[in-house]
Amino acid sequence: MKQLLIVIFFLFILPSVFTQNGKPTDYLSSEFHKSRRDALRQKMPANSVALFFANAVRNRANDVEYIYHQDPDFYYLSGYREPHAVLLIFSENQTSASGETYNEMLYVQQKNERMEQWTGERLGIEGAKTQLAFEQVFNGEDFLNNPIDFMSFDKVLFKDFFDDYRDTRDPADLYNLIAHFKNQVGFNIERNVSNETPNIELKQQGTITQRANIDTRTINTYMASLREIKTDDELKLLTKAIRISAQGQIEVMKAMKPNMSETEIQGIHEFVYKKYGSEFEGYPSIVGAGNNGCVLHYIENSKMNVEGDLVLMDLGAEYRGYTADVTRTIPSSGKFSTEQKLIYDLVYDAQEAGIATCVVGNSFRNPDSAARKVISEGLVKLGIIKNASEAGKYFPHGTSHHIGLDVHDPGLYQNFKVNMVLTVEPGIYIPKGSDCDEKWWGIAVRIEDDILITENGPVNLSAEAPRKSDEIEALMKEKSVLDGFVLPDLD
Repeated sequence: MKQLLIVIFFLFILPSVFTQNGKPTDYLSSEFHKSRRDALRQKMPANSVALFFANAVRNRANDVEYIYHQDPDFYYLSGYREPHAVLLIFSENQTSASGETYNEMLYVQQKNERMEQWTGERLGIEGAKTQLAFEQVFNGEDFLNNPIDFMSFDKVLFKDFFDDYRDTRDPADLYNLIAHFKNQVGFNIERNVSNETPNIELKQQGTITQRANIDTRTINTYMASLREIKTDDELKLLTKAIRISAQGQIEVMKAMKPNMSETEIQGIHEFVYKKYGSEFEGYPSIVGAGNNGCVLHYIENSKMNVEGDLVLMDLGAEYRGYTADVTRTIPSSGKFSTEQKLIYDLVYDAQEAGIATCVVGNSFRNPDSAARKVISEGLVKLGIIKNASEAGKYFPHGTSHHIGLDVHDPGLYQNFKVNMVLTVEPGIYIPKGSDCDEKWWGIAVRIEDDILITENGPVNLSAEAPRKSDEIEALMKEKSVLDGFVLPDLD
């Protein structure tokens, strides 16, 4: 609790969003990103180089692109948020032809006045040097002529390519950057269809020989081990994303009306996010009323009237790159029916049991085991299943995952360590037509909170949004600031 209070002080007592020239300045610092590169370098084997490529630009339709989102590993290590870029990190200092020493290189989009008029300002070389504190920065085109002899390294570390990017008219786009690198290292990938295991080989003079120095797997382990433990700087941003998401849940509880649509409910959540300065949603918002809540990743949110339903709301704000993941399930009428309350309280008890196991040294599997035991025994007691082994059909997913720059953040998923942040999210889903009394059909409940592992036990960072059924009912009686927001009828 003491750690949570400290974080709250920094987030809400101090100004929550600092601005310079109208832009927020509470992003992670260049010192943070440098420290992460240094931490990765410590894990890399001797005489090795790691390469990271920026995320691809995704086309939405015709000449419209999706809003660009940087590859989380690339951002974590560099702070660079533009496409068509390459980052190289060397295990030891290298010496250039001019005698300069360096241990990292960043290739960025070239400044282009015409393109920047259409798509926004680019950092360019000088911006990357001054704002991101890189010394060795080059235009992307320079990577196409780089003098690096990758054959001289014992290990060349990079993530597998899924080749899901387009070839554009830009000679230094991601397509060409990757194609050039593949050619430099003789990279040819053939997949084993049965297990999706990549076979990395080098073609030489019509024969195929194994390239021992190419490694597309180990870098994922290194990054997972780094990203599963959050620094204090990360915790500030992640906690803010979580608290913004909790405020969205609170406002919807107060604003809920039985004649609302799923889309309108989604809109209230996301309006709250924007009001707090959150740039994006961390994942597609899930608002499932009644039987729709039984679809675990339901994102249509198209039901026009939620009256009489439980409404399952799984949403998370993304703030400065860090993503929350908070779920609440509430009655559209403001009061749980008898059956709804029985299922809800069972999930709540399961979540409490799971959270209690989130202590240093425990296995990542402990929350799931504890929650699953409560739910299986409870479903038997309610007569919904005959024996505990059947519980999986109504509780079909795992209970916990890491959160951070990804909503499902990478990690080694072993034992709990200080400053891990994970979800605890048990659920019960009873779709129409289930093999149980019809009175249970269409009830779906998930309760999800974001838990910080500390030396003194678990801290629920999303605790501001009520979880107990009676607390939810009490809050739903309060007035919302949106009660007077009425738009004209367009019929």
